[in-house]
Amino acid sequence: MKNINIPMLLLATLVILMFILVGIAIAFRNVWFVLLFIILGFAFMGYGLSLKRKKK
Repeated sequence: MKNINIPMLLLATLVILMFILVGIAIAFRNVWFVLLFIILGFAFMGYGLSLKRKKK
């Protein structure tokens, strides 16, 4: 069984949380929070992908 990479797991969980918060912001009809959480979600995702690319 492979070891779990805890930092990458936490980063992936953070990205999922950002997109969940986008849905909550849509429910509250707050455009600024929608934009903020979308930008943060893609930024964290890009950071994770760059870490993965550097690792290979």
